[in-house]
Amino acid sequence: MVSFKRVFADLSVFRREYLRNRTGFFFALVFPVILIAIFGAIFSGGSGGPVTVYTQNLDSGPISTQFLHALNETNVTQIILIPSNQNLQQYLQAHSGAIGLLIPQNFSSDFIAGNRVNVTVYSNPSDTSGEAVIQVVGGMVNAFNLGHANASAILGVQTQNTVSKSYTYIDFLIPGLIGFSILTSPMFSMVNISSEYKKSKFFKQLSLTPLTKGEWLTSKVIWYIVLSLISFVLMATIGVYAFGGHVTITSWILPFLVVGPLFFVSLGMLVGTVTKSVESAGVVGNIITFPMMFLSGTFFPISEMPGYLQSLAHILPLYYLIAGLNNVMLYGNYSAALIDLGVLVVLSAVVFSLAVRFFKWRED
Repeated sequence: MVSFKRVFADLSVFRREYLRNRTGFFFALVFPVILIAIFGAIFSGGSGGPVTVYTQNLDSGPISTQFLHALNETNVTQIILIPSNQNLQQYLQAHSGAIGLLIPQNFSSDFIAGNRVNVTVYSNPSDTSGEAVIQVVGGMVNAFNLGHANASAILGVQTQNTVSKSYTYIDFLIPGLIGFSILTSPMFSMVNISSEYKKSKFFKQLSLTPLTKGEWLTSKVIWYIVLSLISFVLMATIGVYAFGGHVTITSWILPFLVVGPLFFVSLGMLVGTVTKSVESAGVVGNIITFPMMFLSGTFFPISEMPGYLQSLAHILPLYYLIAGLNNVMLYGNYSAALIDLGVLVVLSAVVFSLAVRFFKWRED
């Protein structure tokens, strides 16, 4: 029979020991907050301002001046004129410029005469702002063509969201980083604790007490559930109030904040138990943990990955934790969240049983 008196006695001892370890406290609560603050500040919205476009105007007519003035009025581009005697490509390289625009000679006269004339956009494929500039310039070219032909646009396009509200990067980052903290804190801690205790014969000393293996492991699960709740409150608060995140706070979140720590505490304990040394435990723990960090939708959507990586993501336990939190906090899709929760419950039961099964107070 499980004695909760012994469970909470061990929990009290472990809590005091844990709070003395500043490294563990940092990675459990402070590090996730730093991550959401950094990513939130970068991606929470707002524009970085107009894109600087170094422009060489080789034309002396009025149409090119009107064209460049119209581009400036879009507030997407900021036209910086360079001397006509410069080589534009060399100028861009010398001034670390990513975007350039060349207005050719006789641009105005050819345009008025109805002759074909091209403007040239120089862009760096590694700079995503180049595509925006190309679209703006293309749109302005179409507008000037319509104006020259005295024609009006009769065919247009409008967009409509397929969902009731639009989501921003910070909306997806909040559930992702909550899942990240649920993974890293118990996983790394339990891998280290189980291997260190085994090496120092501390488990052998615990075997002389009435505490059972299941009770010892249960106390750790309870502690990391408490840490997960605190981490959730911190990150959700920062994400919503500091960066304008739009997430739904509901009681459906609680099962994931319970089952998630249960799984990763058990998995960390299992890894630390079956490995032979502290060093090998750390290596195996990293091999298991790092793919889950980056392939489970923590920092960017699964849908943006190649197909084979999307298939790999679906076999990672963290995927179901983050997907479940997304379904609850963003989409309100509780039927899908139940499936994610069911997968986690089954995995947790299996891994917890294996951890208790292979966990030994005394080594053979």
